[in-house]
Parts: sequence; C-alpha cells; structure tokens
Amino acid sequence: MAAEKILVAEDEKKIRELLTLYLKKEGFIVYEAKNGKEALEIFEREAVDGLILDVMMPEVDGWSVLKRIRKTSSLPVLMLTAREEEEDKLFGFELGVDDYVTKPFSVKEVVARVKALLKRGKEPDRNQKMAYGELTVNLLEHEARIGKEKLSLTPKEFDLLTLFLENKNQALSREQILDRVWGFDYYGDLRTVDTHVKRLRKKLGGLGQNILTVRGIGYRLEEE
Repeated sequence: MAAEKILVAEDEKKIRELLTLYLKKEGFIVYEAKNGKEALEIFEREAVDGLILDVMMPEVDGWSVLKRIRKTSSLPVLMLTAREEEEDKLFGFELGVDDYVTKPFSVKEVVARVKALLKRGKEPDRNQKMAYGELTVNLLEHEARIGKEKLSLTPKEFDLLTLFLENKNQALSREQILDRVWGFDYYGDLRTVDTHVKRLRKKLGGLGQNILTVRGIGYRLEEE
C-alpha cells in the first residue's frame, strides 16, 4: 500500500519541522509550505491526501488557501490557529474545514487527528452504494451524485449525508451526530452540526428540504 501524502502549510519553522518529523515517523510522505502561495503551488503539483493548514500565513492566508482548494477538492483539512474565538471556528467550518486545533497543541494529537480524518474518509460501509431519489452515494469511491451531476462534498459533509441515509426517518440529536461524524473525542461546539447541515442542504438542492429540523433534538431525514 502506497504511503499517504500530507501537506503541512505553516509559517513557523519549528512547528512545521516538528509536525513533519512526527508525520514521517508514522509513515507519511510530507510536503512543507512556509506560506499560502507555496501551499497552493504544491497542492496543484502533488496529489496530496490531506492538508494541515495554518490560518495566519504570509503571501496568502489560510482562509484564502482553503477557499481555493475547496473549489476542486474535498481532501481532509485540519486547521491550525492561535485564535480561540468560537466564531472563527464556525467560519472555518463554513469554508469546509474538517477539524480544528488551537495553538499551543500536542503534536501527537495533531497526528492522531490527521490519521482519524484519513481513516474516516476511506472507511467502507456494509453497503457499498446507497440511493435516495435521484441521489446515489458510492461509499467505496467516496462519491455522491444527483442524477449525473457529481456533488462537491467535503469529507465531513459526505459522512453526514451517509449518516442521514443510514438512519432515514429517525431523529438524530446534535450530540449523536457530533459523536458519529466527528468522533467522541471532538471538542467542538454543537453549532458545528448546524453549520454542516445548512451547507449540506444547500448542496443537495431540492432534496435538501427533506432534512428536517426536529425542535429541541436535532435533525431527521424523511423517507423519499
């Protein structure tokens, strides 16, 4: 099995080198970028499997890098930030961040989160394909289509969609969704779920209205 490739975009040299060292110890191939411009150049040139992205970088900041990448790719993105404001995290999730770590952090934790993101993105389910009206989901290829049109979903949006499809007509609490999609060790806010549901509804077009809000609980996908 080929080694997975990770792009580490971080302007602080010590942090970047430390992350690279630990990732290489875990068997990853690592590409380093000291600013946003380099990160985009490497992304265009190399088929990376995941991205560790710092928010505050010279040349091009992390938010701008993420916006550019999300136009063509749904690869897992772990954001690094020195900010702790909740609104910043929600903004990141709006743009398509899959996970968030605030500085200072444990390098071992970052590596563990990257491995978890990559694993969840590839994990096949018992059923390889699911259908819902015009929507078809291929779990092995990690692909969703409405008719012939391929949906541009982030890994978390894809996991959220499959969770709803596996539990049609069942009310899922925000806590259940957070646990199943982000993992029990995730320290985020419940509003993260609301943000992702909102984005998923929009991407599903007319089918999105079938994801109903269950007041006081969470969400439920109606049978088609």
